[in-house]
Amino acid sequence: MKRSHALAPLSRDHHVGLVVAQKLRRATTETLASARQDFLTFWESDGQRHFRVEEGVLLPRFARHGEAGHEAVVRVLVEHVEIREAALRLEEDAAPPIEEMHALGALLNGHIRHEERTLFPLIEKELSEDELVDVAAAVERAERER
Repeated sequence: MKRSHALAPLSRDHHVGLVVAQKLRRATTETLASARQDFLTFWESDGQRHFRVEEGVLLPRFARHGEAGHEAVVRVLVEHVEIREAALRLEEDAAPPIEEMHALGALLNGHIRHEERTLFPLIEKELSEDELVDVAAAVERAERER
């Protein structure tokens, strides 16, 4: 299924996130430092902004029509907190345990897949085409605010 114009920028961010998640999941003792740095670079350049756009633009607009406490929304918000906490730990620890890196990679991968396979289709189903156009404009404004 083709992603709506409104959600396309967020889906593009997801592609980058999946690459980073894969590096984390496959990290070895030799690649641990570069996988950590790749995640932190992604987090600074895209990840934090991406979460703010979803939480400040996308989810409130969905809540106008869908259930704000929908399990798909709750999962996204809880995982946002977990990923933020993991990012803080990685910022503070230059040599985190490899298991921690693998777990973060699995979490990030699962989170992105959930958004693409469950949350985004739910939003596209619940919002009208006009509302999706409004979401696209709001996402674009939020992206410019970086």
